[in-house]
Amino acid sequence: MEAKLTHGGDWAGYQAERGGQPLDFSANISPLGLPEGVRRAAVRALDTAERYPDPLCRALRAAIGKAEGVDPAWVLCGNGAAELIYRAVLARRPKRGLVTAPAFSEYEAALELAGCSTDRFLLKEGDGFALNEDFLEAITPDMDLVFLCQPNNPTGRTVPRALLAAAAERCRAAGALLVLDECFCGFLDDPDAFSLKDLVGRYENLLILKAFTKLYAMAGLRLGYCLCSDAALLAAMGGAGQPWGVSGPAQAAGIAALEETNYVEAVRAQIQAQRPRLAGELSRLGLRVVPGEANYLLFWSPVPLVGPLRERGILLRDCANYHGLCEGWYRTAVRTAEENSRLLAALEEILREGSL
Repeated sequence: MEAKLTHGGDWAGYQAERGGQPLDFSANISPLGLPEGVRRAAVRALDTAERYPDPLCRALRAAIGKAEGVDPAWVLCGNGAAELIYRAVLARRPKRGLVTAPAFSEYEAALELAGCSTDRFLLKEGDGFALNEDFLEAITPDMDLVFLCQPNNPTGRTVPRALLAAAAERCRAAGALLVLDECFCGFLDDPDAFSLKDLVGRYENLLILKAFTKLYAMAGLRLGYCLCSDAALLAAMGGAGQPWGVSGPAQAAGIAALEETNYVEAVRAQIQAQRPRLAGELSRLGLRVVPGEANYLLFWSPVPLVGPLRERGILLRDCANYHGLCEGWYRTAVRTAEENSRLLAALEEILREGSL
């Protein structure tokens, strides 16, 4: 019996069921595909596949440190940001944790694995699922670990930098670790205006998650990293899993990806052009759209969409399994103009049939 999947991107399941590949709007990956320079670097790295990869990711950490403007000693690499979530929790062993709802499910899953009780701070639809200052009151003195996502997944809403900094200060006073997931920050119009990476040196209790997965379309290579100035915590995280968490091709691909500045600009331009267009068309179809700011949009539909879209060769993320959401909520990636048009045409057809 196969395990139930809780995330999008299940192209393999679709292929096994129907043959061929779907148009995948269920995973929030760069619509421009893997950069050619990254592909070449990963292929070249296969020449050394008989050797163990560097368990310390020295060259990659140096490149990340230079790109992020931080000490490479503050960088820890992992098999995607998801692995680092589990490493952080297992290293910290919190008794009580705090997450927002809705949010990426792996935060709570990691806390549960460590035997940690979890408080959920509910994001309200009436507020557009935006985080407000009431969240600070939820960071109580007995809190050990707090997860936040910037921008949030699946809502796409950003958190003002001042509120994030206040949360970091509140966590420091409580003795809690703040894990800030910035994996989608690179898709924002001005990422640095929403990141806290410049405060990593000031707050040892701040750990920022980043990933190559989404922005560089490297989901299959599995590569993420975190930034933190707490050397003891990073050492504990390093020991909270197997020593060769990042393959040689993934390390080479990461170094090459950091040179792809033109690619990143092209991705952002694509998202900046297509997100408002997609949001506007979804609203025109009568769907309730959350004003997201990343490369995906959360919306509500009065009729079921996943099955009918699958029949048309399109995958969409059903968000009913997110805490804080219910049946009818869906998340769509923002892709190319042609792909978005195909999705919109299919949705219009489904909604028209549903109203008959």
